[in-house]
Amino acid sequence: MVFVKVQKNKAYYKRLQTKFRRRREGKTDYFARRKMVTQDKNKYNTPKYRLVARITNTRIITQVVYSTIQGDRVLTQATSPELEKYGVPCGYTNYAACYATGLLIARRTLDKVGMAEICVGVEEADAEEFHIEEEETERRPFKVILDVGLTRTIPSSRIFGILKGAVDGGLYIPHSVRKFPGYKEPEERGQDYEYDAGAHLERIIGTHVVEYMEMLQEEDPERYKVAFSKYIENDIEPDAVEEMWKDCHKKIREEPKFEKKEHSGIVNTRKGNQIETSNGNKYCRAQKMSFKQRHDRVKQKKASALKKMMEAEE
Repeated sequence: MVFVKVQKNKAYYKRLQTKFRRRREGKTDYFARRKMVTQDKNKYNTPKYRLVARITNTRIITQVVYSTIQGDRVLTQATSPELEKYGVPCGYTNYAACYATGLLIARRTLDKVGMAEICVGVEEADAEEFHIEEEETERRPFKVILDVGLTRTIPSSRIFGILKGAVDGGLYIPHSVRKFPGYKEPEERGQDYEYDAGAHLERIIGTHVVEYMEMLQEEDPERYKVAFSKYIENDIEPDAVEEMWKDCHKKIREEPKFEKKEHSGIVNTRKGNQIETSNGNKYCRAQKMSFKQRHDRVKQKKASALKKMMEAEE
């Protein structure tokens, strides 16, 4: 028999695609998601909650989510720009903002499920190791699993600031202090680890930001004006940063509920191709042309270009 080589060309490989779209796009780790979402059958459709934490260039987004057959459902949400309500006008992506956002989502979730008085957590941030499940409470604590997505879980990552804030806020999240700032591995096997809570507390109240601000003020004032323009605009000096975050934590505990902004009731109005926006501005939107109009427009452009060429030759 004649040997026939099977040709696997480009057309063949183009038909083979990864099964899930978000895996193809590199957005979801489905191995981790399956572990976090899978629920025992004897739980009888009890929701399995997870704390979804994401950090963008401008904000921190946290959600308490549970999965159903139809898709994910969001129980509560909190973002770092909401901290403006609690006296923080800027600095929405640093470690201190991560802790405050984690604290906010924890208090908001417990308030919604009616456990705010039962699971108080740590009333004043001290960065000490804390586990709500070890405390004596009337009801079992509200358990969630930390979902970091594709974020690299390196030691002292900002994502663990959200974890610490949520734990201090009263949520039960299985974790250890190994990834927190201030943790030191034991030198020999069998020895206890070292955890410096003071080093972690400095991150929580923004001491590292204060040190950088003071260094730039002395060495490069121009760079300081650019890097901390929002702080300067809101008259926040380095000495006031620590107190600002402590006050923020107190205010979050006093009123964690989300306040929906009222709609003005004014909508955009349209008359023909003229549109008037809610703030009173007017502009004209280009009308959609038919096929014949587009065809004639191309003819006009060709004629105009030909006329210009003829004039140039003359």
